[in-house]
Amino acid sequence: MFSSNEIINKAQIHSQWLTHQINQNRLNLALLETWLARPITPTDFAAFCDWTKIQADENESELASQLRILRRHVMAHIMIRDLNRQSDLAEVTRTITEFADFAVNTALQFAHAYYVGLYGEPIGQYSQQNQSLSVVAMGKAGGFELNVSSDLDLIFIYPESGYTNGKRERSNQEFFIKVGQKLIALLNDITPDGQVFRIDMRLRPDGDSGALACSETALEHYLITQGREWERYAWCKGRVITPYPNGIASLIRPFVFRKYLDYNAYHAMRELHRQIKQEVQKRCMNNNIKLGAGGIREIEFIAQIFQMIRGGQNRSLQRKGTQETLHQLRDLGILSGEIVDKLLSAYVFLRDVEHRLQYWDDQQTQTLPDNPTQQQSLAHSMGFADWDAFSGCLKQHQTFVNQIFNDILGDETDHAESHHPLSFLWQTLPENADTVAQKLRELGFNDTPTLANKLAQIKQSSKYRQLSATAQIRFDALTPRLVEAAQHSDKPDACLIRLLDFLESISRRSAYLAFLQQHPAALQRVAQLMSQSAWLADYLRLHPVLLDELLSSQLMLAIDWRHAAQELSGSLNACGDDTEAKMDVLRRFQHAHIFRLTVQDLAGLWTLEALSDELSQLADVVLEQTLQHAWQSVPKRHCDHPKFAIVAYGKLGGKELGYASDLDLVYIYEDDFAEAADTYAKLARRLNTWLSGSTGAGTLYDVDLRLRPNGEAGFLVHSLSAFEKYQREQAWTWEHQSLTRARFICGDAQLGAKLEQIRRTILTQERDKNQLKQEIIAMREKMFATHPPHDNHVKYARGGVVDVEFIVQYLVLAESRHESKMLENYGNIALLGMAARRGFIPSDLAERAAAAYRHYRQIQHNKNLRDVARTEVNDELLNHYASVKSLWQQVFGEEVRFQAA
Repeated sequence: MFSSNEIINKAQIHSQWLTHQINQNRLNLALLETWLARPITPTDFAAFCDWTKIQADENESELASQLRILRRHVMAHIMIRDLNRQSDLAEVTRTITEFADFAVNTALQFAHAYYVGLYGEPIGQYSQQNQSLSVVAMGKAGGFELNVSSDLDLIFIYPESGYTNGKRERSNQEFFIKVGQKLIALLNDITPDGQVFRIDMRLRPDGDSGALACSETALEHYLITQGREWERYAWCKGRVITPYPNGIASLIRPFVFRKYLDYNAYHAMRELHRQIKQEVQKRCMNNNIKLGAGGIREIEFIAQIFQMIRGGQNRSLQRKGTQETLHQLRDLGILSGEIVDKLLSAYVFLRDVEHRLQYWDDQQTQTLPDNPTQQQSLAHSMGFADWDAFSGCLKQHQTFVNQIFNDILGDETDHAESHHPLSFLWQTLPENADTVAQKLRELGFNDTPTLANKLAQIKQSSKYRQLSATAQIRFDALTPRLVEAAQHSDKPDACLIRLLDFLESISRRSAYLAFLQQHPAALQRVAQLMSQSAWLADYLRLHPVLLDELLSSQLMLAIDWRHAAQELSGSLNACGDDTEAKMDVLRRFQHAHIFRLTVQDLAGLWTLEALSDELSQLADVVLEQTLQHAWQSVPKRHCDHPKFAIVAYGKLGGKELGYASDLDLVYIYEDDFAEAADTYAKLARRLNTWLSGSTGAGTLYDVDLRLRPNGEAGFLVHSLSAFEKYQREQAWTWEHQSLTRARFICGDAQLGAKLEQIRRTILTQERDKNQLKQEIIAMREKMFATHPPHDNHVKYARGGVVDVEFIVQYLVLAESRHESKMLENYGNIALLGMAARRGFIPSDLAERAAAAYRHYRQIQHNKNLRDVARTEVNDELLNHYASVKSLWQQVFGEEVRFQAA
């Protein structure tokens, strides 16, 4: 363990500034030594001197002096600990940022009190409340990433216009401008004690020509009418560092984070980077580790571009710091773990270099030294033997950062349509449709007159003609690329039609056109998917936001549902009390995971049973979070957690959910609260709205509540006792058949356990098997009127899906009292095998029926997903029907009688 003198002496080797402070006796070494053993905090700043007395005495010169002396000690503490590797980057940036916050608030307190003494308190015109100035830290100070010799970029905002209540009345704006001017002087002026921070106010509305302080209303008006693209990036890190109530966040969020996926941000950020690059070249700043290629700014831009594009959709990306944003990008699968780790490593390295450059003489510099002595000192301070070793490591980091930056934000592929070899197809329309048709035939398309006419109709449409100039240029550039992408797909004609329909549907949203230009590989992927599935093509057309998922590094990976649920919970919590925002979050989460599973399914990564498990798990996660947050929206709640349960029947209950399946749900509560029935009825209605309602993000699930007691005539929600009484005394046999697939999904766990016990009791009660058979046969025959058993409909055909399900339901109702495992929600195939092993049905028939059921479900699945228009009634299908019919005959002893109309 080194002594304080040893670590101070070691640090002096790498800092002329520190050596000068010590030699001139400008540091209290005794105080510094007590600080050096640990990180310092705002508590230490507050204890540095008697700030209260200085404020009370209105001693401005003493306040300015003490702030500068404190800054001197904070800088020395940071330098010594960092240069001895006793601290890390997080401690360095946190300490200097917290000191900046302390200094601003201390100066503001003095300035406000000073002008109150002259003019009285500023009063809000509308609220009639005392007003206080809010100070917004921008840039690195806003992101808690301040460097040790940095400027402070500040913006001054006050809540309302109005006037002071003193004898010398002033407008609130005039008052707060004076307060701001004094705050700046207290921190920015250079005195014999130095300077606290250089203050830069150029990021305020209208820059140097704008008022030094403006109201929240004026800020809102400016952002709406004049806010520029670069200001979005600046405000992304904006952080209010004063403690007074304000509405700034609600004004800034919609300006910075757009509700849609904002791929236009690519062009804007490239333009900003181009300007920086020109400035670097103009001023010969290639050795600048912040602004040069592969520097700190490029890492910040990599993080920020994803915030700008996706932050409005995913609130977890609305973060201030670069490092925390990169971590979130990894968690969301937007960037791979390997890339993020290397970017973080480069960021820490570059920021450490930046600080060591500034430690040398307390100057705001990011330029590598030319002086050999300083070069050697910098290398040693970074842990390298010499300058060459340091330079080699620095180059590796910069090369990697620049490569990733160029991959993400490289030169825009926004070429004019003439640059593509197929551009003439689009350019010659609508006049030369015959020529276009001939060329399409040469490219391998079949129904070329129809395709040529489709292209011509689009070009002549009012929708196309009314596009903005930017959107029309992008549309023109994309069209020949769509033709090329479709040409290389499995079904060129169908693919091109679907791509053109998709392009038309997104044409007014230029950001999506920008996405397809920016990511040509994603366009090819879209074509591949659309050629495989009309269903997926429609799904993408309805939810073009899902294009973004094609860039996810996790697209083809199995879903970690525990992590996904945590991610969803965090996104919902970030919405506060905004119900519509929460409903949108739920829909985007469900759509993204449906899309991900569909892409994996089309790639052959899932068996049908496993896919149904995944889709059911998705519904479970969504229902659990929906129940929790819908309950939070119920006014006058009498408990934190509802004594309420959601029970799934049908396909979700049996974990056989498909892409477009309804949710058959029943709501139950058990609560002694006097108004429980009304409260939970209100919750049930909200659940239905949250689950089935349509928002700007689309729809979630269709919910069917007809399996509740008394069906559509019954209450939306039932007490546990009413549910049990109904099942025991009033339920029909078909309702007990439905109960075989009932499953507690979420809600009160104790209530869920009671429901499961009631279910088991009902299902295992003794039954007259002959009567049970006759009732099930009668129920099956009753279905013929609405669903005739034709062989080309595998669900209702004789020997089809319904017959298998009825057989299994009979076996559960008749035999589960002898075999408790039959009560579990294992699915129909597993239950057939279980029944065979217990000797309830012949093994060979069970196996054949299970194979038939699996075949039927695959047909249904392919019809929904893989463009299978009709079910082919072939020998294989008829043999499966025969197998199930044989099992039916074995179980029920007679065939179901169907009288054709």
